[in-house]
Amino acid sequence: MNEPTGDVELKRSVGLFGLILYGLGVTIGAGIYVLVGETVVRAGQNAPAAFLLSAIVMAFTAGSFAELSGRVPKAAGEAVYVEEAFGWPWLTIAVGLGIIFEAMIAAAAIALGAAGYLGELVPLPGEILVAAVVILMSGVAIWGIRETVVIAGAMTLIEVVGLLIIIGAGLGRDPGVMAALPSSVLIPMGDWAVAAGVISASLIAFFAYIGFDDVVNLVEETRNPRRTMPWAIGLTLVIVTVLYVLVSFVTAQLIPVDALEGTNAPISLVFEQLTGLPPLAITLVAILATTNGVGIVIVMAARVAYGMAREGRLPAWLGKVSPRTRTPVRATVLVAAVVLGMAFAAPLDVLAETTSEVLLAIFFLVNAALVALKLRKVPMAEGVFVVPLVVPVLGALLCVMLLVAGQLAG
Repeated sequence: MNEPTGDVELKRSVGLFGLILYGLGVTIGAGIYVLVGETVVRAGQNAPAAFLLSAIVMAFTAGSFAELSGRVPKAAGEAVYVEEAFGWPWLTIAVGLGIIFEAMIAAAAIALGAAGYLGELVPLPGEILVAAVVILMSGVAIWGIRETVVIAGAMTLIEVVGLLIIIGAGLGRDPGVMAALPSSVLIPMGDWAVAAGVISASLIAFFAYIGFDDVVNLVEETRNPRRTMPWAIGLTLVIVTVLYVLVSFVTAQLIPVDALEGTNAPISLVFEQLTGLPPLAITLVAILATTNGVGIVIVMAARVAYGMAREGRLPAWLGKVSPRTRTPVRATVLVAAVVLGMAFAAPLDVLAETTSEVLLAIFFLVNAALVALKLRKVPMAEGVFVVPLVVPVLGALLCVMLLVAGQLAG
């Protein structure tokens, strides 16, 4: 491989459809295929409420990301947003390292989920399967961003079809079950034990939404990012919320909780019990979904490290781009190595909950950054998508409330 040089820039080759597929790929792969079982175990028939609560918190933060991606169109999104707003190098570095840390934990958690599905078909130790997934998807990430997005897009379409089959099978098995949907998306505030389960589950469900924020880290590789990025963020969030609520609903209504507690491949179990068919096909889809999620999160973490290095906040060698692949190879290799270490060190639920807690703290700072920029009336380029001040204010408050409530419920 040719020696990377510092003057090579990322290639702008991703459009709206590619961004949406990228966002859906990491979000769906990180979420419903891995964590639907744990969410239903914690929240029971109110599991859809946990996903909806997380989506509401995310919606306000998504609005803030949509504006900030236009105000500060650089990779390493969260870190440079905080830098632009507050100008405190220590806080910028802390946020950047936090988002890289969160991404690597998330990739480790998804890799464990992928190994769980692979283990249904391949009789090898989990550690070997985890390593195979991480190494394979790191190679794809190094290959090139356009290739990564194309592969991720194809895999994402398959993931979505798999979820639609499960939703259709569940509703077809008992069409009358839809009558329970309105009550299942509400938190039963009169019953603290149930409400606490929903809130606790929402921290796990929140992990299932990591993805729309990853989209902003491709801003330097996106065509016309000021127009494209807000649409990509919003559409990603809406699509995954509908899918998550419906999948968790049919699962909670029709699958026994004790069955979900004992499986490493929850979607395969749900498919088999709802359709009566062998789970091989959906297991293969789940393997695609989770390995896709690993690859996309590695791409995001490497882009954040690259962006911080280019801003002088991390060692300069991490900001080098290979002239052959036009990707940050060094940052990608380092991220993949740490992901492997984390996957070997902690169980899935601990990784997922830790990811959610770190992400909520970072999202609070992102919302606070937009509040600061708006109050100072910092000039911005023409054509930037703008949200009212109340959006980042509520986004910050909701992040704190969910974080505190999750700690109390836990």
